[in-house]
Amino acid sequence: MGKRKLAVTSIVFIILTLCIKVSGLLRDMVIAYYFGDTYQADAYLAAFIIPNMLFLFLTTGMKNAFIPSYLAAKETGTSTILFNQIWKVTGTISLGLGIIGMFTAPLIIPNIYPDFQPAAMTIAVQVTMIFMGCVSFVGLNAVFEAYFDAESQYTVSAISQLFVLLTMISSAMLFANQIGPYALAFGYLAGVIISLLFKLIIMHKQHILQWTAKIQRQEVKAFFIVFFPVAITVMVGQVNLAVDNIFASYFEEGVVTYVNYAKNLVHFPQAIFAVTIGTITFPLIAKSYAKGNIKQLKGRLEQGLMVMCYVLLPAITGMMLLMPTIIQLLFERGAFTRAATLATTQVAYYYLGSVIFFSLTVIINNGIYTLKKGHVVMWIGLGSILFNLLCNSIFTKWLGYVGIPFASSIVGFVYAISCYVFLIRQVGFLFKLKEIIEIVKIILSLIVMIIAIRFIANIQAYMTNGMFLMITIFLGVLIYVLCSYILKIKSFYFLWNTLRKKDNKQMLEEQP
Repeated sequence: MGKRKLAVTSIVFIILTLCIKVSGLLRDMVIAYYFGDTYQADAYLAAFIIPNMLFLFLTTGMKNAFIPSYLAAKETGTSTILFNQIWKVTGTISLGLGIIGMFTAPLIIPNIYPDFQPAAMTIAVQVTMIFMGCVSFVGLNAVFEAYFDAESQYTVSAISQLFVLLTMISSAMLFANQIGPYALAFGYLAGVIISLLFKLIIMHKQHILQWTAKIQRQEVKAFFIVFFPVAITVMVGQVNLAVDNIFASYFEEGVVTYVNYAKNLVHFPQAIFAVTIGTITFPLIAKSYAKGNIKQLKGRLEQGLMVMCYVLLPAITGMMLLMPTIIQLLFERGAFTRAATLATTQVAYYYLGSVIFFSLTVIINNGIYTLKKGHVVMWIGLGSILFNLLCNSIFTKWLGYVGIPFASSIVGFVYAISCYVFLIRQVGFLFKLKEIIEIVKIILSLIVMIIAIRFIANIQAYMTNGMFLMITIFLGVLIYVLCSYILKIKSFYFLWNTLRKKDNKQMLEEQP
């Protein structure tokens, strides 16, 4: 892909990703408005955990396994054959998983959340069954989205994901008063069907689908040997969230809601920046490996990590400084009370470490997946589940329910270090003196930004929360950018030149 096209595609994808994440926040705001921190919210959020494990297993796992395999097959002219093999087998597997999930939900959910009251248990079981009915559609969507990302057509996947969120929000606003949390589940089902039809129309025009091609078992087997470790690794994060929810269910009503809202909000920068940077750089990293250029692969990994730090750190820092105001503005209305705002804010602070460390592992793990060593990340991830259980057991007794997010931060740190150590053993040490100097410059810029935000906070009492946040975010970004310009931070110039579509030797597309 040329530099100009890469820049335009990247910008459009970032905008669409932002729309998706804003829509995700709107969904949470709708849930908070109608259900607050009641048992209905707890039941819905808890019910979504297990189906979402399968959704991530299929979607993110498919992208991480499919993209390197597809690009390697493209070098030999067999990419179309590979794609058609994979979508047929994945569709069959996901259909089976969905059917099994629907029949086993009444047995599994009561054992996972034994402390739920009967009304909450009924909602949790039935909502889980509805979400399990979505799995077959999600499986096909996963393969198609992986194909579009491999072809650098990121906007197709982003638009289709937006359909799902919008149908959930619309369904909740129309039917929540009549059928409660079930409106969200039915909205999700409608969204994944619409999303699938949208992709099928585009793929029909591209003449990529081959409905009658026979399955080549050896080729499919080779792919799924790579896929399953990667997909299980992706599912690990959701298993850890399930662990968090199980421990949250042991506390009073509302704690499950606080944990989920706080985690979603704090991980908002990760969902925008980490996923975007990871999605755009992953095919480039995979191309370097497919061509046997390890030096270029290392360069792209370093660039991705530095850009991640440059963008993510100020976003997280600003969010932490403004967290009470943000939660009050977003959620404190309808059934969501001031007490719920304060509790959610407290939980959010303890999630700080998890968003930093798990964001960095997006790039690190992309490198490991490219090397076809996904099974190592899987074992590290499985180990993190046991470590998370241990940390939750210890910290919830010591800190109460805020021990749940604190445990996530500790687990994130250990997970990131473990993956990084393995990666550098494979490709060599990534960060040299110049990268360390860049980190120091970023930290200095952050310090100046923090001082400015603390000073601006003195005028908060004289304006609305929305106005205060807009002014503070604008001035915070401006000050951080000015410091970046003065200190000559390379990641700033990389992003600036990319946006201006100018030639730049540091651009990922040309990096040696």
